[in-house]
Amino acid sequence: MTTDSDLFQDALGELGDVRPLEQERKVALRKDDARTQVNRRARREAATAETARELNPLAGEFVEPVDPWDPLEFKRDGVQNGVYRNLRLGKYRVDARLDLHRHTVEMARRAVFDFVRDCLEADVRCALVTHGKGEGRKQPALLKSCVNAWLPQLPEVLAFHSAQKQHGGLGATYLLLRKSERKRQDNLERHQRRK
Repeated sequence: MTTDSDLFQDALGELGDVRPLEQERKVALRKDDARTQVNRRARREAATAETARELNPLAGEFVEPVDPWDPLEFKRDGVQNGVYRNLRLGKYRVDARLDLHRHTVEMARRAVFDFVRDCLEADVRCALVTHGKGEGRKQPALLKSCVNAWLPQLPEVLAFHSAQKQHGGLGATYLLLRKSERKRQDNLERHQRRK
């Protein structure tokens, strides 16, 4: 019995000299030159920097300097005046604290971002960030200025104000954070049961 393979071999033998067709390369392959490697490295670094920025959106370029004796204050639209006044007067219980003393700006940026995220996950509504006044320094109030610039960039922060004297005064800041989705859902269910 003859197989297809045998028939194929017989047909090739009848043709005589059979060799594969030569094909022209459609794309010339070449080694990467130094310029291409530099460009590739620059693109890779830019992509890495973009990913880091997505993970921590707090801007780190220029920060408007704040005087060591200036109070920090910020309130989003929709925050009631009475709630903001109570925050400013230190009437809310502080459930979480972050101390930024001895932090570099980059360390502080990461710490603030992680702290706010962790507070939201733990259902913390009022927190305290201690940054110091930064007086008597070559670059006064650096961390205070950074905190003042970073906190409004975080949508979880509804309001903030410099703390009362017993909590650190102008060297610390109260934060009012939005409710977590879980807390918001609990409140909705509780209020619906009342009806």
